Amino acid sequence: MLMQRTLPGQQRASGGLRYHAVRPSSVSSRTVLRRRTAVPASSSDVPQGWGPADASKQSAGQQGPAGQPQEEPVELPKAPPSPALSSQDALVHPPGFVLRRFIVFGGILLGYTCLYLNRGTLTFTAPVMVNDPLLSLTKTDIGAMTSAFPAAYGLSKFLGGMLGAAFSPRLMLALGLIATSGINVAFGFTSGVWWWTMLWALNGGIQGIGAPACAMLLTRWFAARERGTYWGLWNISTNLGGFLSPLVVGYLAKHFGWQWGLMAPGMFGLAAGTVLLFALADKPEDTGFPPVEAVKEPAAGADKAKQSAGAALADSMKEVVTSWRTWLLALVYFFVYLIRQGCTSWLIFYLLEAKGAVDAAAAAITVSGLELGGLLGGTLSGVLSDKSIRAAKADPNAGLVGRRVQIVMAYTVACIGVLLALKQVPTGAASVQWLVIAALGFTIYGPQMLIGLCGAELISPKSVGASQGILGLISYMGAAAAGIPLSFMQVRYGWNGYFTAMIGACVVSLVLLLPLANAKSYVQAQRDAKAA
Repeated sequence: MLMQRTLPGQQRASGGLRYHAVRPSSVSSRTVLRRRTAVPASSSDVPQGWGPADASKQSAGQQGPAGQPQEEPVELPKAPPSPALSSQDALVHPPGFVLRRFIVFGGILLGYTCLYLNRGTLTFTAPVMVNDPLLSLTKTDIGAMTSAFPAAYGLSKFLGGMLGAAFSPRLMLALGLIATSGINVAFGFTSGVWWWTMLWALNGGIQGIGAPACAMLLTRWFAARERGTYWGLWNISTNLGGFLSPLVVGYLAKHFGWQWGLMAPGMFGLAAGTVLLFALADKPEDTGFPPVEAVKEPAAGADKAKQSAGAALADSMKEVVTSWRTWLLALVYFFVYLIRQGCTSWLIFYLLEAKGAVDAAAAAITVSGLELGGLLGGTLSGVLSDKSIRAAKADPNAGLVGRRVQIVMAYTVACIGVLLALKQVPTGAASVQWLVIAALGFTIYGPQMLIGLCGAELISPKSVGASQGILGLISYMGAAAAGIPLSFMQVRYGWNGYFTAMIGACVVSLVLLLPLANAKSYVQAQRDAKAA
């Protein structure tokens, strides 16, 4: 008779076979079962019902002493591969990832703050330059220098977004900061209006690549459910750079000469750009971590990785240009920037002419509420959109981009209400005017921040830069429309015409946003296609 015994962890199975589980190795994702069998000492020990073939099969490969139980490994199917770092149900990160991402995000904030600081240096050194008798500069000369910047910046932002598909965003941000900082240093060592105009146009041309690079880094390091919060926090860097410029640059130019108003921020930017080369990483995979979101890649993914920079650029351009949703967002961006620039350019005149501001300095203080309100509005819009996305996780049909678009629409409706309130605010009530203008900034900067994020999430990660380039180019066309066209409305129809144009821009934006109110992100579309 075959002696049968049950070992700890075993369970009796039919046919006299027993199984017990073996603890899996710490480096393996497989569970292995050991099947314990008894090797007969002779043919007489073979259980009844077994033939010679059965006995030979059972004993084949068993080298132990006759009659001793042996172990034969039986492997269960492998566990599925680890998912991306962030899923729809929970944000789970491996050890070390949060710290590494924090370093990357800190680098993004530092880099863009320094970019913005080196963007505004001429604005606050110009008054000192005009008053320097050795330079013999006129306001027309300053105007020629400053007008060269926005034209170059708008074109650069478009081209920088296009090139982002073929180049490293880490290098774009770090080397771009080093280059623009070097230009500020060189500005202090040169002389002559033509040299300065050329340098400042070159500064604008380099500055435009910063925003697309930051957008690409944010979309690669942060998943959709948290991206809005960090996108909003990134926008703080513009307010921080704008806050530091008059304090740092103005102080240095006044007390140490106009050259140091440009060179000192440039030197700091050179050091910061060097730090970014080591602090940033293009994507989590470059530092040994899996991607934050699983994206379905085409079967020819290996070939795609080998394609030339020109082919990658062509693919990104094709994806963005053929995306009707991206073009809708670009049109909305046009009107958002028209409203924003219309406020920054014309509210001082409105307060002076219609609301009893005593002088331009007093009006400027009142208008300062626009930036502070914008800081709060932009940050909160990202948090609100993330919460909206998390609240919709139970609905598989809820579009993640659409959730953010709904927040944009709510802000736009509020903007209409604040514009109407600004018309009715009492004359001479500077504190009330400041609060209303701060509320106006809150409602404007929220959509400005979220539309760029929506544009990044509508298309594939490799085309984020191209998307930001298109949006940036169209947005600066809107800012330009706040100049002569809006001034025509104000001169011909008075301030009522001005407010009619601003509210009309809000209404058109709402109409354009309606088809996007339930739009799905690129990641969602890929998952749906994979499940189909």
